[in-house]
Amino acid sequence: MSSEILGAFLSSTAVVALAEIGDKTMLLAIVLAARLRAPWAILAGILAATLANHALAALLGREVAGLLEAPWFRVAVALGFVAMAAWTLVPDKLDDDENAVRTRSSAFLTTLVSFFLVEMGDKTQVATIALAAHYQSVLAVTAGTTLGMMLANGPAVFLGETIEKRLSMKLTRTLAAMLFLVLGLWQLAEIAGRLG
Repeated sequence: MSSEILGAFLSSTAVVALAEIGDKTMLLAIVLAARLRAPWAILAGILAATLANHALAALLGREVAGLLEAPWFRVAVALGFVAMAAWTLVPDKLDDDENAVRTRSSAFLTTLVSFFLVEMGDKTQVATIALAAHYQSVLAVTAGTTLGMMLANGPAVFLGETIEKRLSMKLTRTLAAMLFLVLGLWQLAEIAGRLG
């Protein structure tokens, strides 16, 4: 495995794992675990939904970057990371209008559909697009962001509210914001180096 692919994988894992803590999908995992009481089916649903959602996001990121090689686009991606840093500092909560979890269907299917829909337009999906645009590696970014999602949400399924009470959500949001900021500044430095 090349160092560039490994870097894409590790960066994607770290960014999403930290950004996901306290995110609405983590809150959804806690709600699903409490209502459905089927942790393994819920984890499988989270994995399937995340793989599908983040693979599509990574494909979009790579294609957009491939079509727009102009320096202004690279600056836009870098500034996108800086904006993600600010967005990450804002606490998430499940919206009241996100339909109550239905327990009529299987835990797997309920989780799959719920997670896929809630993740649409979420900061981790936007981050996946930006990471894929930066690294140009759909597989490494999808694998990394999916692992990050599982690292954050797996314990939430099993430990639920205990995690939320013991972890400092403010600290984890701050660490995630710093990671996004570093990625953005790093990309801006690369652009300046190419132009200078």
